[in-house]
Amino acid sequence: MNPSNRRVFMMTLAAGTSMLAASRAMAQAKLDEKDPTAVALGYVVDTAKADKKKYPKHDVAQNCANCQLFQAKAGAAEGPCPLFPGKTVAAKGWCASWVKKA
Repeated sequence: MNPSNRRVFMMTLAAGTSMLAASRAMAQAKLDEKDPTAVALGYVVDTAKADKKKYPKHDVAQNCANCQLFQAKAGAAEGPCPLFPGKTVAAKGWCASWVKKA
């Protein structure tokens, strides 16, 4: 490999690695309760703060950690949810799409 091709290869590799790191960092962003999708689904970081008038069937025992949609390991403080792509939700959080984990 000549020095010029090697240099281009190394620069391309470095750029790809930094782009991968940036996309992982973006995927780890915490969901803000003011996010439009979060507002539409009544998401709260703490299940005890869910609007009882708007969601009368809500129970404080319901939280993201025991929701079928929560995609983190057991015991994780936060994790991804397919309803909020690229964001993580609080394990103690809740939204109107909560479904009991099977």
